[in-house]
Amino acid sequence: MNLLFLGTGAGVPAKLRNVSALALMLLEERNAVWLFDCGEATQHQILHTSLKPRKIEKIFITHLHGDHIFGLPGLLGSRSFQGGTSELTVYGPKGIRQFLEVSLKISGTHLRYPLTIMEFDDGPIFEDSQFTVEALLLDHALPSYGFRITEKDKQGALDANKLREEGIPPGPIYKRLKAGEAVTLEDGRTIHGSDYVGPSQKGRVLAILGDTRPCQNAVKLSVNADLLVHEATFSGDNAEMANEYFHSTTLQAAAIARDANARLLCLTHISSRYGKEDWDQLEKEAQSIFPNTKVVSDFTNIAIP
Repeated sequence: MNLLFLGTGAGVPAKLRNVSALALMLLEERNAVWLFDCGEATQHQILHTSLKPRKIEKIFITHLHGDHIFGLPGLLGSRSFQGGTSELTVYGPKGIRQFLEVSLKISGTHLRYPLTIMEFDDGPIFEDSQFTVEALLLDHALPSYGFRITEKDKQGALDANKLREEGIPPGPIYKRLKAGEAVTLEDGRTIHGSDYVGPSQKGRVLAILGDTRPCQNAVKLSVNADLLVHEATFSGDNAEMANEYFHSTTLQAAAIARDANARLLCLTHISSRYGKEDWDQLEKEAQSIFPNTKVVSDFTNIAIP
């Protein structure tokens, strides 16, 4: 599981930072990619990576400001041209359906794969045997949401060495024991799967938040997260401007991570007013409150162990 940041700037594309998009790389877990936001030229950013658009299974949109959605129609069309045939689901706030349907219809874009559009409110928006995704409303000029992605706990490993030491050779019986069953052997012994399966491995938790001022839902989504992605449009000394524009500062984002007991904070959505020479200072500001903070750049790739 990796997070690949495709665009980390705020508002408009800049030379060093494109607008918002990040990819949750789930290639080992489900041979798929989940995209979060899709600002202008996201597909151009993808060209500089190993990401294959046909692998994109789901796209989650935090809100409908242009710097988060203007790349979406083009990416959907290109995915079709490049051989994508598997179903893709777009999750977004109310209005995303109209935006996509009009864009694709007016441009005469015909997709060769099934496209499902899901408009959501607060609450759980996706669940399967591996993951759950919850969305909560944040505090922004347009309805903007954050997502809590929870990987379900994994069953412990079967201790095959112990079984072999006890004279139980590999075979279908191993599958039954891993499932927790009690099995009677040919020699009359009854053994229990729970005696041979290790402890469950706790699933990972990510919080990926859209544009927002500090709010309680940001903390709620981020509680005990292994990784929190939070915007930091402004530096710590611009709190008044951040509030006026419904955004957060480095210090405010760090306080959210601290209050939520997150493990790692990644700051994104950095205003173009801050040049490369300023990025270290932005990071140090946040680290003064939450030491394990990183200001990410385009193409930063974060592994989530």
